[in-house]
Amino acid sequence: MEPLTVLIADDHPLFRTGLRALLTSMPEVALAGEATNGEEVVRMAEDLQPDVILLDLQMPGGGGLPAIRKIVHTSPHIRILVVTMFMDDDSVFAAMRAGARGYVLKDTHDEDIRRAILAVGRGEAIFSPAIATRMMRFFAARPAGPSEAFPDLTDSELAVLRLMAVGANNDAIAAQLGFSPKTVRNYASNIFGKLQVADRAHAIVKAREAGIGGDGRVSG
Repeated sequence: MEPLTVLIADDHPLFRTGLRALLTSMPEVALAGEATNGEEVVRMAEDLQPDVILLDLQMPGGGGLPAIRKIVHTSPHIRILVVTMFMDDDSVFAAMRAGARGYVLKDTHDEDIRRAILAVGRGEAIFSPAIATRMMRFFAARPAGPSEAFPDLTDSELAVLRLMAVGANNDAIAAQLGFSPKTVRNYASNIFGKLQVADRAHAIVKAREAGIGGDGRVSG
């Protein structure tokens, strides 16, 4: 298999150096280039067409959120993993609405960032543990009316969607609900179809907007 091509977008030279070192240690990926501001990453994304972009939210030249929107609009196949210092609810959900596939913090351990890059490269949605915890608390504090929001979903599909919404992966969902991983994948496919979304990341955004989530433990 060809390696994932990864573009770094961050205006801090020291952090770019750390990401570059991490990527060069991963045989599964190849560094496509480095951008230092929002305008540059949009231009480089169009020219280089990387598989994954590691993108900071706070950059000069328009910032990260407008860059995500532009890249997703022109090249929807490019998967964006936000790597940032900001963990407030507004930043997290704004990034997901804009089209990001994952969200991790800059103080995340290298091994966890490696896993996040590969997961996003496979088309999964991924959150660092601190972000998943914040999402769970956010959802737990909101009144949820999932049956009214998505009447076409079965009880099992709603349970799977709740756990998706707080960042649980398929293995964690299977373990918590007592399903097989294949059953969880089937439920996820049904959910995407009924919610009319293309992938897990956008199912999570719809769930958040409907106030769903927060009643399960997150693991894995």
